[in-house]
Amino acid sequence: MSAKRNGIGHYIIIILLLITAIVMVYPLYNQLVISLTGSKYIVDASGTTLLPHGFTLSTYKSVLAIPKVARGVLNSIFITAAGLVINIIFTSMGAYVLTKRNLYGRSFFITMIVITMIFEGGLIPDYFLMRRLHLLNSYWSVILYKAVNPYYLIILMRFFDQVPPSLIEAARIDGYNETKILFKIVIPVSVAGIATVSLFYGVFHWNEYFRAMIYLTDEGKFPLQVVLRELLISAEKASFIGSMNYLKGTAAAQLDIKAIKAALIIISIIPILVFYPFVLKFFVKGRLQGSVKE
Repeated sequence: MSAKRNGIGHYIIIILLLITAIVMVYPLYNQLVISLTGSKYIVDASGTTLLPHGFTLSTYKSVLAIPKVARGVLNSIFITAAGLVINIIFTSMGAYVLTKRNLYGRSFFITMIVITMIFEGGLIPDYFLMRRLHLLNSYWSVILYKAVNPYYLIILMRFFDQVPPSLIEAARIDGYNETKILFKIVIPVSVAGIATVSLFYGVFHWNEYFRAMIYLTDEGKFPLQVVLRELLISAEKASFIGSMNYLKGTAAAQLDIKAIKAALIIISIIPILVFYPFVLKFFVKGRLQGSVKE
């Protein structure tokens, strides 16, 4: 009887998870359908079918041809790539140093790091700091923010702690200094940890819009998320694609505003959808390697 109850409970959980997944995925799927639907078939954003009518990719071609969208995509790629490299290098270096049990003041440093997880300086002091460093209207005001996230630092410390000490000692015998040990021994063994924090950092930088909206005043430096916010708030096609393009009747000017919104939303999501399975592959590979070496 108990086994039967467990089986029923198992199916109930599966059904609930499927319903939750559908509820979460459908809004995105709805936007995908709108973006692939021909302009003459779009009546309103809520009246779409499960499959697009008049299937077309012209919406994406037209949206990507809008100068501010193309610049936004490139800006987001640059900010994410540069920020991710800086994050991984500095977080790995900090985590490696703090795993040293004989580090003088180790407990003090860890305590200070934990405190920053609870208390932050706030937006106003941060703005004054960026101004003093002459980083206003610079990509670096967005890239350097949280170059080391204390929570991700602690995650990497946990992975680095699991590296067999014999590997490090063998590397020292071979003449490796601490830098080579970190980048040639510790990081390759801790692929799962690096993949995990890379995913977190990558999503954080790609979705960044608040700081960019505050610190970047040049429209040509806006990342894609700020461009998307501008469109969703203004809801005016002429101001978004440019009055000259609108008057000339370009391909973008002929699109429905709902199609532009939907295409831009999907474009902003695709990189994360592509990045996640790529990182997940290394995450699983790293776990398998760790299980063998342990």
